[in-house]
Amino acid sequence: MSTRSSSSVGLGHLAIGVIFAAGLGTILVEFLFRPFFKSRSHPVRPGKPTTKTEVANNLTHLIGNTPLLRINCLSDLTGVEILAKCEFLNPGGSIKDRIALQIISEAEKAGKITPYTTPRCRVFEGTSGSTGISLALVARALGYEAEIVLPDDTATEKSDLIEKMGGTIVKVRPVSISNRSHYVNVARDRARSFNEEGGQGLFVDQFENPLNWLTHYQTTGPEIWEQTQGKIDYFIAGAGTGGTIAGVGKFLKSKNHRVKNGVMFSKTEIEGKRRRHQMDTVVEGIGSNRLTGNLAQIIETIDDAITIYKEMSRLILKEEGIFIGSSSAVNLVASYKLAQNLKTSNSNDPVGVGEVKKPITLVTILCDSGQRHLSKFWNDRFLSQNGFLDSSSSSSSS
Repeated sequence: MSTRSSSSVGLGHLAIGVIFAAGLGTILVEFLFRPFFKSRSHPVRPGKPTTKTEVANNLTHLIGNTPLLRINCLSDLTGVEILAKCEFLNPGGSIKDRIALQIISEAEKAGKITPYTTPRCRVFEGTSGSTGISLALVARALGYEAEIVLPDDTATEKSDLIEKMGGTIVKVRPVSISNRSHYVNVARDRARSFNEEGGQGLFVDQFENPLNWLTHYQTTGPEIWEQTQGKIDYFIAGAGTGGTIAGVGKFLKSKNHRVKNGVMFSKTEIEGKRRRHQMDTVVEGIGSNRLTGNLAQIIETIDDAITIYKEMSRLILKEEGIFIGSSSAVNLVASYKLAQNLKTSNSNDPVGVGEVKKPITLVTILCDSGQRHLSKFWNDRFLSQNGFLDSSSSSSSS
């Protein structure tokens, strides 16, 4: 018994020593490095690596140049080459990393914001989630703060990620864009107030900021063209802000006027008169009930619009086994439906059961990861309770 007692005492002393050392280490790190971070007047971020063997010097250097993936199941089934740009592999988990980096970098070049100031300059945005995550990540990496205004029915994972990345969250009720309490309008007002009070703030304004579509015109579009070696017939993307379809679509049309662009939307989200209510959608960020400045850049050259039902997008995800977000799922379903139509129209058989005459390549975007949709899109109980999934579908998919 005495041996056990002395052993316990020894372990207790050891634990106290470890805790003391850890605490002392934290104090030393704070003491040694705080002056460095306080004194940094600009980010330590040399140029982006030009080859795959170079080491990146900043997290933002990992944004873009995402791979193109053949969706084998759908390609083999339809006879159309369905390729997907894997934007969920960006550091922030979505395509929105691209515009976050571009808009912040351009504002910095223009002298609108300055990195590593005390107090920090702040970027503001109203978003349903993914852009907020990207802004929080990029802002932290480049020496800024981020304040994100969200609808209060946004998936919990998204708001949690924003906070963990150092972003400040303001939640508002979902209302029409014409209402001053809409999250975009609130973000704009908060940025204005911040500047009036002596701060240095930037309202990102992703819906109307031309840097949104220009980012995709300068990066995403050229990457797709190079990866397909110019062999692309169709490009499909959802319309949220309209930046992706506008930028990529305009670039591809400039390279080959025969390339067709398809904008995809969800039937329940395109009605201009509809006010978004809580819980009426699980596809956050896709579907636009107004013509944004970015979407206006390409509206005249959009060749098709495909109505998508959320139940079908979930079914395709189940069959594909690819763990992606709801926006990506809808893009895949749109691509599949278009490929089926192409197979029918390009077939010798009038009823559309024959083979496609010539190779057709269709490219879409896997814009987000399923990790930020666990509480809604990937939650059968949530879908059933809110009328998106009947009981038979829920039981069969579980």
